[in-house]
Amino acid sequence: MEGPKEIFLKDYKLPDYYFDTVHLKFSLGEEKTIVSSRIAVFPRIEGSSPPLVLDGKDLSLASIQINGKALKEEDYHLDARHLTIRSPPSGNYDLEIITEIQPQKNTSLEGLYKSSRNFCTQCEAEGFRNITFYQDRPDIMAKYTVRIEADKSLYPVLLSNGNLVEQGDLQDGKHYAVWEDPFKKPCYLFALVAGQLQSRDDTFVTHSGRKVALKIWTPADDVPKTAHAMYSLKAAMKWDEDVFGLEYDLDLFNIVAVPDFNMGAMENKSLNIFNSRLVLASPETATDADYAAILGVIGHEEFSSDMGSRTVKRIGDVSKLRSYQFPQDAGPMAHPVRPHSYIKMDNFYTGRSTKRFDTFYKNLEISPGQCVSIALYSYDALYQGAEVVRMYKTLLGSQGFRKGMDLYFKRHDGQAVTCEDFYAAMRDANGADFANFLLWYSQAGTPVVKVKTSYNLEAHTFSLKFSQEIPPTPGQSVKEPMFIPVAVGLLDSTGKDIPLSAFYHDGTLESVSSKDQSVFTTVLRVTKKEEEFVFADILERPVPSLLRGYSAPIRLESDLTDDDLFFLLANDSDEFNRWEAGQILARKLLLNLVDDFQHDKPLVLNPNFVDGFKRILTNSSLDKEFVAKAITLPGEGEIMDMMEVADPDAVHVVRTFIRKQLASELREEFLSILKNNRSSEEYVFNHENLARRALKNVAIAYLASLEDQEFTNLALDEYKAATNLTEQFAALAAIAQNPGKSRDDVLADFYGKWQDDYLVVNKWFALQAMSDIPGNVENVRQLLNHPAFDLRNPNKVYSLIGGFCGSPVNFHAKDGSGYQFLGEIVLQLDKINPQVASRMVSAFSRWRRYDENRQTLAKAQLEKIMSSNGLSENVFEIASKSLAA
Repeated sequence: MEGPKEIFLKDYKLPDYYFDTVHLKFSLGEEKTIVSSRIAVFPRIEGSSPPLVLDGKDLSLASIQINGKALKEEDYHLDARHLTIRSPPSGNYDLEIITEIQPQKNTSLEGLYKSSRNFCTQCEAEGFRNITFYQDRPDIMAKYTVRIEADKSLYPVLLSNGNLVEQGDLQDGKHYAVWEDPFKKPCYLFALVAGQLQSRDDTFVTHSGRKVALKIWTPADDVPKTAHAMYSLKAAMKWDEDVFGLEYDLDLFNIVAVPDFNMGAMENKSLNIFNSRLVLASPETATDADYAAILGVIGHEEFSSDMGSRTVKRIGDVSKLRSYQFPQDAGPMAHPVRPHSYIKMDNFYTGRSTKRFDTFYKNLEISPGQCVSIALYSYDALYQGAEVVRMYKTLLGSQGFRKGMDLYFKRHDGQAVTCEDFYAAMRDANGADFANFLLWYSQAGTPVVKVKTSYNLEAHTFSLKFSQEIPPTPGQSVKEPMFIPVAVGLLDSTGKDIPLSAFYHDGTLESVSSKDQSVFTTVLRVTKKEEEFVFADILERPVPSLLRGYSAPIRLESDLTDDDLFFLLANDSDEFNRWEAGQILARKLLLNLVDDFQHDKPLVLNPNFVDGFKRILTNSSLDKEFVAKAITLPGEGEIMDMMEVADPDAVHVVRTFIRKQLASELREEFLSILKNNRSSEEYVFNHENLARRALKNVAIAYLASLEDQEFTNLALDEYKAATNLTEQFAALAAIAQNPGKSRDDVLADFYGKWQDDYLVVNKWFALQAMSDIPGNVENVRQLLNHPAFDLRNPNKVYSLIGGFCGSPVNFHAKDGSGYQFLGEIVLQLDKINPQVASRMVSAFSRWRRYDENRQTLAKAQLEKIMSSNGLSENVFEIASKSLAA
């Protein structure tokens, strides 16, 4: 049987037709919903009239008219994916289509669906075709007017994009609302919500003095949990004005919290639909991490880093990059920011897309209200945010970046544009030479950069020799050198930064340009396969601080010794690189001990490593949240990613050994941290308090790892005394590390307390699913039948199934039980929600990284999935590419 069709970027063509205005009418019903659309169509080329091809999925066509005249059956062709009008009129015309859909049966949560008694939409990436026949592509921009009709008692709140222009009552207990969005938008930003909701209301006054009404909608019981979300929204809107000089341009800003949602959030113009976990928060039911996530998503990542520790925020971002993106870049689903081809666009909303490149999209598309669609076919620039855009800012400095932004808005407000347009604005506004920077959009894979250092005592010069290589990825065996900005500082023997004034590059003396950097940090532009930078007037051999602030998303390898790394750990003025030095040492230690374990050698912890940890723990000048990050070992997945043949069992044994050794040898230091960071004061979400809680919670986890009843009791006391979920859940997690009665009792107690709060219960599921206790797959199987679990709810699936896949030692169990479990779940999920199923099946994508036995077992599950009848495009794409890798 022929598989789904692959779509290639090289085949992109401009549309034959554009749409000017779209009028939509929704008659929401309990059995079916009737959608009426009236679209003003005009040809791209005047006088031409090729067939008009509209996308459609799971739609029942009721009628179709052009300029008020019904079409005959021979005038159009209808199949499972498209409605084709064979010979439309030349010139402009109105196209009217009526369709019937069944949102109540739409478990895919794409398009219009009904969940928790409310109607809701999710149109990104290609969900609008589930609502009505349309050119469902991001380069079709139109103005929308939407009329919603529904039973007033069941759906008192009717929302869509733009401004509310009319509302009223109808016969038979129904009512209506009309929404008008004065700005053009692509259909993936269309939104509709209808249901029994209440709002937290506030106002925001723009810098020009306009009042904007702000509303956050949730079920009535959840309204008290929206205070932090409203704070985040108002603070972020002000931040957008201050930083970008852009003002929200409508009279109303709505946010709706939805419990059943495939994504984290969808920032549709003026009607943001958010996963409930990214809106609802109270000290009793949300952790510091939840508060920070809400701030980060509603308030954007850059804004949230301004609110706390920039270093810790950067550490968190880089950790996610290494845990999720780098493995994908090295696997069968590796793709550039702008994919060259795809079967299902949803599959590219991944680490590279939604984590690494989302900040910029949010700042441009939504908060300023400019409605700039930074997308072209295959969503090439839609998520070009955090890391790539961050490199622009690193190269240009804050002022230069702002100049580029201003020019970008001036040129492209209201257009569908490309990566090249943004690149050109940055370049032209600053007269900058970005050489081969655009390769970041077209080449897949993570660049590996190697650095060799040398010092010439007689000439007083210090040299850095760079070489770069991008490993082969599917469809791209040969790569060109990338443009890599490497921020560098040099430390003298006392640990102080050496002032930098100039360096030689290609025989030319170049002055250090400070931009936003200090005179102690310069950004080297590495653009060739091999090149050298030589610093003059360096009076002693320095220790280089390389890639400060993680100035480019690369894998860096250097010839720095362990002594150099310990020196940086103790002295570097760049706090990110202090953390990085410790992580490099930890990764080397873990890999060496894994090798020892595999060769039946005794495990011995390097005393210098323990001493380095002790220095960090006892350094009162360091930020506590930074210390918490610095004493957290690299994850098991990160270590396996560095091995030629990944060995989950060995890595787990070694990491557990190191944690227990550190806990044992630094027991008094951890107890001191615990004692000095308790607080009975009311919960406050600010940096000082979350840093205190973070450090305390890490200390509890270390102590509890010793499996000593004394420390189990200590954690139990913390659990009982906690006045907020951050500290209570951390104590619960510490106890849950070790099997036994204490674990079982406290898990049961926690569920008994919070069984009525679904977001807290999801954490309870995840905690058990991620557990490394032996044979955990059976516990997870049992939880599938728990009354609080629902396979139709993405958050519950991500918590339980995704959580289980996050435990390498159990998911990759030697007997294949973890693989078998996931294979069964993927096939069940695919019939319910293909998007979620494809995210789960991606856990198999790097099966060739393991030993032959595990490869055989994982491959068998992939083949079983592929042989299933009616497999979705989403799962087919990932499973087939994984097998072919």
